[in-house]
Parts: sequence; structure tokens; C-alpha cells
Amino acid sequence: MSATTRITVTLPTEQVAELRKLTDNVSGYVAEAVARQLRHQLLGDDLRRHQDEQGAFTDEELAEARAKIFGTTDRADHTDAA
Repeated sequence: MSATTRITVTLPTEQVAELRKLTDNVSGYVAEAVARQLRHQLLGDDLRRHQDEQGAFTDEELAEARAKIFGTTDRADHTDAA
């Protein structure tokens, strides 16, 4: 198990109430959400850095990525969240 650090986080009361409906382990739930957000941020940074160095992704590269991620090459199935 990895080391942990106790911190205090302030959340809106409504969010805490919903969290407690979803889980008995609020700390674990929040830790997973933070880890997911960190991975998302790091991936976005890597993709921007790649494009800065190599140029914009081609339509073919984007289609290949969509196929690997979503199992399809149909761009209409998924919208880009930019």
C-alpha cells in the first residue's frame, strides 16, 4: 500500500451528501477521482507536447486512435471534448 497524507478538503454540503450515498469510503472515492483527473491532465499535456513537436494529428491518426479507444472509426459516434 502506498503512503498516505491526511489533508482537509472543503466540499459543498450537497456533494458530501451524495458521496456518502455512493460509498462508505469517501477518502478512497476522492483519491480515485483525483488519480483519474491527474491521468487525464498528464495525457492532455503529453498530447499537446507531441503536437507541438510533431505537428497536428492527421485525420488518419485520429481515426486510428478512436478505433483503439472506442472500437470505431465513425467520428459521429463521439464528440471531442476540447
